[in-house]
Amino acid sequence: MTKLIHPPLLALPLLFLSAAAMAQQQDSPSDKSAFEGDFLTVGAGLGVGPDFQGSNDYVVYPMAGAMGRVGPVTINPRVSGLALDLIPDFDKKISFSLGPVARARFERTGTIHDPVLAVLGNPKTAIEVGGTAGVSINRITNPYDSLSFSVDVRWDIAKAHRGQTITPSMTYLTPLSRGTAIVFNASIEHVDDNYAQYYYDITPANALATGLPVYTAQGGWKSASATLIGVVDLDGNIRNGGFALIGGVSYTRVLGSIADSPIVSERGSANQFIGALGIAYTF
Repeated sequence: MTKLIHPPLLALPLLFLSAAAMAQQQDSPSDKSAFEGDFLTVGAGLGVGPDFQGSNDYVVYPMAGAMGRVGPVTINPRVSGLALDLIPDFDKKISFSLGPVARARFERTGTIHDPVLAVLGNPKTAIEVGGTAGVSINRITNPYDSLSFSVDVRWDIAKAHRGQTITPSMTYLTPLSRGTAIVFNASIEHVDDNYAQYYYDITPANALATGLPVYTAQGGWKSASATLIGVVDLDGNIRNGGFALIGGVSYTRVLGSIADSPIVSERGSANQFIGALGIAYTF
């Protein structure tokens, strides 16, 4: 099963690499940052995580992500997608972000390793588009750290779940040295009835085919996640770009009506763990 940019172990470190470096002032006139002006950061790696959110089957999958800036527009990574920040104030003490956001959602669209759930078939790939807004407070406890709050609101336009998702998140990032850094992220996702029922309902026909009880899922808070990531620049200086190693772990708790679905409560688990290791390069 192939997954791209799985939450959020590659997207967040890529965002960190630029944000932390841009927040740093030059130590000398010749100490120019690779993140000043236009730049591109790309990353790839391997992750170990659930087959889908709510599954207790774990698989190994490739990951990839990218971010950068072209003129006044910053391109930020998202899970299986990206967001554009159209406000060019990234170097301010308090900065704001606003722009469009889009992602693909691959829930249960590949091989399902649970033979009972495989009978339910594969949902369509959802394409979610919408807007994102946020605020960052930079240089809080040292000249280089940042605390950010944001919210993404998206709607499916591919006629898959046909619903709305809302994802507030908080991110704190700080360097530990010139070449190492950590980032902590917490997020929670809200979904509507359309989303919940598309992915987590058990219809009478499904119940007859699988032996699971009939269930109608309801919208609400779907999941809460916490992620811790470490970044190590291979030449000891994050600011000058080049290669950096990224490693991280993430825990997600499935909540509410989604957790009560037989897909999760009988065939899966509400506790979800992800581990990943990757490498990024900044041009």
